[in-house]
Amino acid sequence: MMNSMMDKDRYIQLLKMVLIDLHHVEYGEYKPLYGHFMWRVKLVRAINSLISSADIAICKKIEPNMQKRIEGRDWPGYADTMIGLKRIENLEFCINQILKDNVPGDFIETGVWRGGASIFMKALLEVNDDHERVVWLADSFEGLPKPDVKNYKADKGDKHFAMKELAVSLETVKNNFSKYNLLDDNVKFLKGWFKDTLPVAPIEKLSLVRLDGDMYESTMDGIVNLYPKLSVGGYLIVDDWGAVQGCKDAIIDYRTKHNITEEIIPIDWAGVYWRRER
Repeated sequence: MMNSMMDKDRYIQLLKMVLIDLHHVEYGEYKPLYGHFMWRVKLVRAINSLISSADIAICKKIEPNMQKRIEGRDWPGYADTMIGLKRIENLEFCINQILKDNVPGDFIETGVWRGGASIFMKALLEVNDDHERVVWLADSFEGLPKPDVKNYKADKGDKHFAMKELAVSLETVKNNFSKYNLLDDNVKFLKGWFKDTLPVAPIEKLSLVRLDGDMYESTMDGIVNLYPKLSVGGYLIVDDWGAVQGCKDAIIDYRTKHNITEEIIPIDWAGVYWRRER
């Protein structure tokens, strides 16, 4: 338990900077290259197979760009989240309002990557001495699914499933929680495809839903199964609204079908959110 409000504020401010790894940006980072990003795919794979046993990787230097990190426009080499400062501050704003107004329900993130955004959710609960709410993390922990074009035409041509760096293991995410001393029984994991886990998840009520599924199908699976459980006064955050057209289309389709008229508020170039009013 923090000794004062000042201690809490300092902890949260420091945690935000660490989770997005802002303090490393000015020096540049080194990020492993994956074959699907390079035109010489066979050559890269062959080289990687030769050097992997020696714990060596081919890396690309990420040039320093503070503004990109703040806006969540880059893919960090070391950070535990790629959402950037503006989206993590939006998360802080939403949670503070939820706690202030005593909106009932747990928190959930669908699509967690290295777990940083969910770690931040848990930290905010801890500094506010809220030990009742659960932070749910839904992810395959194996990357994204191949497009189901038969049922979701909007995902035709989507290549997220081939992005190896999106496949972060459950063990890695748990270890990331542990290094911040935030892994306990109120952090729960839903491992598998959203279409399989979310319909049967033992969640009664939510006050915060953060969708980060990248694709139309994944976004639709998230909002279909979770929005009915979102309390009035709770927040729905969409990470990929401005980054992936399929994600945006899924949100618009769901809102239209269910006559959801709350204002969609921009966070930055990619993220949006709204507060449920009815």
